[in-house]
Amino acid sequence: MQIERFREMYIAELQEARSVEAMLAEALTRMSEAAENGDLKEAFRLHREETRAHGEQVEAILKRLKAAPKEHSDQAMQSILREAEKMLEMIEPGPLRDAALIASAQRVEHYEIALYGTLATYASSLGLEEDQRQLGDILEDEKATDEELSDIAEGIVNPSAIESG
Repeated sequence: MQIERFREMYIAELQEARSVEAMLAEALTRMSEAAENGDLKEAFRLHREETRAHGEQVEAILKRLKAAPKEHSDQAMQSILREAEKMLEMIEPGPLRDAALIASAQRVEHYEIALYGTLATYASSLGLEEDQRQLGDILEDEKATDEELSDIAEGIVNPSAIESG
């Protein structure tokens, strides 16, 4: 597909965001199962539910724009999640693995922050106020998740990982 208009680019990016949320919801299930720290398990579980809701919101925006939701699949997210999986295989369960899980999850969050910041800006540029508001809300959720992961890492998981060797 050749993209020739700004609106087409916006829709293609929304379709990629939908695929990001679908892949991430699945990955968060595995990450929650792999985590040992209870706070981290719960954070992943809650973020999985939020991720599913974000996916539904993006699909609703695409529907409003009369665009197919599954036109594009985000290759960058596939790579980020593949790297996270590889890291899990290299580290035994425990605090060190939990630290690696947080690092992987924060890579995802930073990617999503960039994605939703861009999408909200595009929506604003196109005069799509409702889209801009929804995408801005998702962006704030992603930032809050990143902060929560930092708090768990700095306050609990990283010190335990350092202590254990």
